[in-house]
Amino acid sequence: MKIDNEIALVAIVPRKKDWEILREKHWYRIPVKSAPGIATQLKYLAFYQPKIFGDEKWSVNYYVEVKELKIVKRIDLLPDEPKHIRAMEDYYKFSIERLKKLPHPIPSKKWRRIVFIPTTLGKLMRAKEINDLYHTSPIEEKLYKTLKQYEITPERQLFVREGKTRYCLDFGIFCKEGKIDVECDGEAYHSSKDSQKKDRMRNNELASSGWLVLRFTGTEINRDTKACVQQIKKAIKSLNGIEDHSMMER
Repeated sequence: MKIDNEIALVAIVPRKKDWEILREKHWYRIPVKSAPGIATQLKYLAFYQPKIFGDEKWSVNYYVEVKELKIVKRIDLLPDEPKHIRAMEDYYKFSIERLKKLPHPIPSKKWRRIVFIPTTLGKLMRAKEINDLYHTSPIEEKLYKTLKQYEITPERQLFVREGKTRYCLDFGIFCKEGKIDVECDGEAYHSSKDSQKKDRMRNNELASSGWLVLRFTGTEINRDTKACVQQIKKAIKSLNGIEDHSMMER
């Protein structure tokens, strides 16, 4: 489908002032130095709204088509904030069309820090919750779809800080008596000795912080995805089942 090839990005709107800019002035900004790699290729933007947005909080409700992209200084975008710490830094300025409402809200069922989610227009149209939006590697996509068939919905691309290090988990599953990190290892990257050493150090740090780490190679996932899911189900059972997201505090 054509819409599945249209590159999109979900970004957060942290302030109501920024929402007014979107609605009335029709532009959005992202710092160049922290922008995702797909920033210059975007066809669409969508927006995650946090707690300050009342009835529309904790969800993605709107999207918009990108018309033009320029690099400008923050001070030129927001001249009323001349003393801001990043006033003289470069920002991508996305000139946009008028906001459009998505067919239905895309909620975040569990509290997590959301900044950017690379996705496609097709996923924006079809997603039922935040984790459906992520546009990742084929093996991650395959495992995620199979997990959902078994009514297991992990948190995708989940950032956690353990010790002094911040890790990005392919899938995080929170259970009643523990937590599981599921990793999808592409053979090309994870086959080198250096990568294996980093994986081992990462596994040890996460395990010592209470994470049960399960790793599956691309070959394992492609050959028998259901067998991988059965191992994940066994781990979930050993930790007394999945935590009830509806009971979690925001």
